[in-house]
Formats: sequence, C-alpha cells, structure tokens
Amino acid sequence: MQHNRDFDPRYGEAVELVPGVRRLTARNPGPFTFHGTNTYLIGSKRLVAVDPGPASHEHIDTILKTTEGATIEAILVTHTHMDHSPGAQLLKEKTGAPIVGCEAHRAARALLEDEINPLDASADKTHRPDKRLEDGDVFAATEFSLETVSTPGHTANHLCIAICEENILLSADHVMGWSTSIVAPPDGNMRDYMNSLDKLLARPEQIYLPGHGGRISQATSYMMDLKQHRLDREAAILSKLANATCTIPEIVSTLYANVDPRLHPAAGLSVFAHLEDLVMRDLVSATPALSLNASFNLNS
Repeated sequence: MQHNRDFDPRYGEAVELVPGVRRLTARNPGPFTFHGTNTYLIGSKRLVAVDPGPASHEHIDTILKTTEGATIEAILVTHTHMDHSPGAQLLKEKTGAPIVGCEAHRAARALLEDEINPLDASADKTHRPDKRLEDGDVFAATEFSLETVSTPGHTANHLCIAICEENILLSADHVMGWSTSIVAPPDGNMRDYMNSLDKLLARPEQIYLPGHGGRISQATSYMMDLKQHRLDREAAILSKLANATCTIPEIVSTLYANVDPRLHPAAGLSVFAHLEDLVMRDLVSATPALSLNASFNLNS
C-alpha cells in the first residue's frame, strides 16, 4: 500500500483545513509520531481543542496564542497515549475548560502470566475526563456538532470524532496516511482494530484528519488498502509458520527486512497482536504459553 509522507508541520502556525477547522502540530517528532501530534481547533469564537498533545508548555502556549480572543469551551481527547492526552490537563489549568472524550486508560486484556506491559511508558494513566463520551454520543459545541465513534484497537479506549456539519472524521491514530497504526498487546487488540476498520468503512466520511501527518482525501479506498495490508500480513505470518516453528524475532526479520530497525520492536508487538488473534481463533499454538517470548506453530 502507498503512504503519503508529504507533510509540512508548520510548527507554531495554525493551518486552516476548512472554515472553522484548524490544525496545530506539536513539536514532538519521532519514529512513532512522524512530524508531531496534530491538535485540531474546531470552531472560530467558541472552540473545541482536540488532542492537546504531550505535556509540552510550548505547545500549550501556542494553542493559547492561536485562540487568543476566543473561548475554548471544551478539550476533547481521543485516546490516552503520552503524545495525545497529557496536554489536556495543562490546557484545562489555563482555560478552565472541561476535558471530555475517552475514558481513563485501560488495557484491552489482563496481563498474561509473567507478562510485562511493554507500553507502560506510552500510556497516560493520569487522564481523567470530566465527561466521558460513549459511542454515538453527539457533543453539541456552540459552532459544530461532534459525534463520537468508538474505535478500539490501537488502544482499548480509542475514539474517532466526526464533525457532523463538514462530513469529516478526526481519525486520531486509528487511520493515518503516513503509516499503519501500531496495534500492540496488551493495550491494543488486532481483532478489535479490524472490527473498527469495518465500522469506519460503513460510514460516509471520505475526508479524514489524522493524529499525525496530513489529511486523507479518499478514506474508503485507503482503508480498504489498510485492511488488505493487515490480511496480507496475517497470511505472511501463517506462511512463515507453515514451514517451521518460529519466534517473533524470526518472523520480524523476514516480514520487516526493509523496515527501519528502530521500528522492529514495534513491529514485533504488531506481529504479536496478529499471533494473539490467530491463537484465539485456534489457527496457531504458542509454546509454552502465549507471550512475546513464545515459539509459535501452525495448528494442523
């Protein structure tokens, strides 16, 4: 599949995408954040700030400078990763606006025996919304109506947000144009992720504004490619196991041979998410038990 990495973050500048919808990109670039986290400002005089980003006073000051003369009436958070949600509390302290959106952080499943959560450092466990938005809820802001679309997979509490008047979806980290999303157990779940893709495929929005990188203009076509990519990855794992019992590093070395080695640990977690799903479907067995360190073989 083809990703679009042509993106100018224009740090410190609010980029108008459609009337009443602006994007500010935090200065937190990295291998997992691309050029940085996108904060969206929805409205003109009375605003909703979506995903204020990391605990960066520089970025919060930029949000405040950009919105000077207007009122931030709510701070909406899509999910609890450290590059998306910690800025919400900082912005609330400056504005008094309530935090709404996703629930507190939780894993998709309990830890397995002797398992250590490799994503502990990326989870914002301090996040507590003033109002939790459920699937299908419509947050009636002054200038726009924002519909909550629950999309677990990347995290268990992940939300996408539809801007009803514009037929636009804020897709956060579920669908991004620059890269596939990380789905890593125990916080993420591949079966949930695939089901959430199908849920979005049934919706009408064709313009997506993601949590990192630029807009996606033909969302259905792109998501079909995303879905096929995951199915192809699953098929490649099954093909590898058809020839021999393998560990996750052995699978990664083959399937991600052309990927930046810095991303191999994340790739291993993605492979683990596929394997976890395959074990649950009784297509694969893990020895001695399901874990990152297990050996995996195809069931006969």
